[in-house]
Amino acid sequence: MEHGAFGDQSNATFSLTEEDHTLANAVRFTLNQDPRVTFCGYSIPHPSDARVNIRVQTTGDPAREVLKDACQDLMLMCQHVRSTFDKAVTDFKTSERGQAMNIDSEE
Repeated sequence: MEHGAFGDQSNATFSLTEEDHTLANAVRFTLNQDPRVTFCGYSIPHPSDARVNIRVQTTGDPAREVLKDACQDLMLMCQHVRSTFDKAVTDFKTSERGQAMNIDSEE
């Protein structure tokens, strides 16, 4: 849900339900890497409320588009980390050390 972007599209607060610090901090980090962002922060209204508010202010671009781009960048980063990890696991399993440990056995 988007709040406060009726007049100035470059400033908005987005409310994400069923999320916490894990996603909010990653999105905040990714947004702060974007040169179009002048301010980005997040807050959790109450610890028992599974909701996070992300505030985005840009140099003029629509905040909604900048947030969307940041989420896509974050997905690409996560995919890269996952593929790098999977490759490292495969390489370890095929190495001499991995085979010596017999890590694929179900004993």
